[in-house]
Amino acid sequence: MLSHAAAALGGQLLPAAATTAAARLLPAVAAASARLLGGARGAAWSVEREPATYKSVDDIIQDSVIVQNLEATKEAAKDPARVRDILAAAKERSFLTNHKPGPSEYVQGLTYEECATLLNVDVNNQQIMGDIFDTAFAIKERIYGNRIVLFAPLYIANYCVNNCRYCAFRQGNKHLERSALSEAQLREEVAALQQQGHRRLLVLTGEHPKYTFDEFLQAIDVVSSVRTEPCGNIRRINVEIPSLSLSDMRRLKATDHIGTYTLFQETYHRPTFKYMHIAGPKSDYDNRVLTHDRAMRAGLDDVGLGVLYGLYDYRYEVLATLMHANHLEREYGAGPHTISVPRMRPADGSDVSLAPPYAVDDAHFKKLVAILRIAVPYTGMILSTRESPEMRKELLRVGMSQMSAGSKTDVGAYHRDDSKATEDNLADLNGQFTLADHRPVQDIVVDLMKEGYVPSWCTACYRKGRTGEHFMKIAKAGNIHNFCHPNSLFTLQEYLNDYGSEEAKQLGQEVIERESKIGLSDSAQDLTKRKLAKVNSGEHDVYI
Repeated sequence: MLSHAAAALGGQLLPAAATTAAARLLPAVAAASARLLGGARGAAWSVEREPATYKSVDDIIQDSVIVQNLEATKEAAKDPARVRDILAAAKERSFLTNHKPGPSEYVQGLTYEECATLLNVDVNNQQIMGDIFDTAFAIKERIYGNRIVLFAPLYIANYCVNNCRYCAFRQGNKHLERSALSEAQLREEVAALQQQGHRRLLVLTGEHPKYTFDEFLQAIDVVSSVRTEPCGNIRRINVEIPSLSLSDMRRLKATDHIGTYTLFQETYHRPTFKYMHIAGPKSDYDNRVLTHDRAMRAGLDDVGLGVLYGLYDYRYEVLATLMHANHLEREYGAGPHTISVPRMRPADGSDVSLAPPYAVDDAHFKKLVAILRIAVPYTGMILSTRESPEMRKELLRVGMSQMSAGSKTDVGAYHRDDSKATEDNLADLNGQFTLADHRPVQDIVVDLMKEGYVPSWCTACYRKGRTGEHFMKIAKAGNIHNFCHPNSLFTLQEYLNDYGSEEAKQLGQEVIERESKIGLSDSAQDLTKRKLAKVNSGEHDVYI
């Protein structure tokens, strides 16, 4: 039987075979899971010690509003004049023409009705799609320029009690070799990443009592302490870890090492969420949606959202993501710092990942990325190595501001040797999902520069307190470029000096020479020149 949402969207909730299988399977699986794990909540990685009251999840993610907007805007999406009016209004909002700076960097670029209209545009209408892409590019260039921030994921453990149909780490995958990094191995991993030039890491782990939250906190201390020659250190640690209680969010905050706390809802469509998450603590939809509320209340006000595209209709997911972002802004005065756009890739032991129920092709994926950029102009958008080099190149032009480089999704992968024997054994060391971009960091850096971008490892704004209202005042005055662009050049110069290949150094010097003059005020040019001289004299971690 279809939900009202599925019926209104003119399609089934799930493929018929999957729906039938779910009906037969879910009760038995749930009962078995309860016996095995002591109940979904009993197996939680993080136990709540500070009960609190939160807004109803159904008021945060309003299914009927999403469905009504998608249905009501189908005709408007066929009207070029209406679409262009929406794009013009969104561009003006992103330029902060009538914006009064407040405590948040979050700006809502589209209403739900406007966003739904764009989502309903036919991807085969090349003229209108071109207008959407041009608007997304104009907004990106205005705010982020040609800077692309680089980072790497670091997986610490792959034990997991959850049984998510799309993930290789799922508890039901008996083929996966399970492991967790020892402190010595963790130090080797971080050192290997530093030697690639990384300054920013996204640290991840599964959810299981074999690798506890206490052990994870210790690991964060280790990551922050590793130093390598000539001046390797991690300057920003973001985390993507299981849902935490309010009390454990406070403990994470107390480490004073965490940048962004990221948690993907995977899908905001409640029936699909239930079907995809067979058992384990992650199967609690409401608890997962409220995770970012708990982070905010604990003082972790840099949070990241995301869904896994392919689980449900991407139009529904984009609107729900915007709805979740708006809730955080209204409730806490701070919208999400980042939004990630992972698209489902094959994963070991997962039939769903091989045939996603709502597969998103390249044309629709590029469209949704552009619309998200228009909808949340000042929110960082993250692109992973799930996408091919060619697709990443396309997506950089329509909204992405951060991307992973040289990524590996299996535990201990960075410090392994590259011998044939090691490669032959990789089948027993499977990652969370397969990758489509296998280029090493140095190749990505070179390719970005050849395409006219400035690779960046900058963390200056966070450390100088240029966030929230302070940042938005700079943005409204049109001065972001005078801060962010020089800082990106300093990090690029540092990378070239310490880790760059000869090709990268030659190309990089041309980029720095050109970019140190484009669009900067005279005073910013002078300051940039002086600080670049400091970097070239051997000084590290130079920023404005």
